[in-house]
Amino acid sequence: MEKILFLANLSATLFLTGVIWTTQVVQYPFFAYFNAETFTKHHDEYRFWITPIVAPPMIAELLSAILLLFYPPENIDSKLLWLALVLTLAIWASTFFIQVPLHEKLARSGFDSQTITNLVNTNWIRTILWSLRAALVLYLAWKIIRP
Repeated sequence: MEKILFLANLSATLFLTGVIWTTQVVQYPFFAYFNAETFTKHHDEYRFWITPIVAPPMIAELLSAILLLFYPPENIDSKLLWLALVLTLAIWASTFFIQVPLHEKLARSGFDSQTITNLVNTNWIRTILWSLRAALVLYLAWKIIRP
């Protein structure tokens, strides 16, 4: 059970880390290049398509991070599993208290260069947190597979 949970957690985290880096360095900065007439259409499309891509792995990451506290892999310090969960919760907090409201503002008002800049700048929070989380779960994987 713990190996399946850990693999689910590792997979979700690595996938989401790749998505957040693509979002951070490609998608969000690209919003600034749309004009006011086409921005809303492109932003709405982005929101429509990104949700089913990130929601299932985010939920899997959160649930598996919680369950790993109850079913920890061998040789893994529970403090590291708690840290992994705290990083996940911080990512969720940033998503729902910072990035989602900025997307909502863009959906309501349309193109706004300052809001786009805020979105890019504040998204570094999630980019750094997911990168730290990826490093942590890779370290845990190393601890699990080493002889």
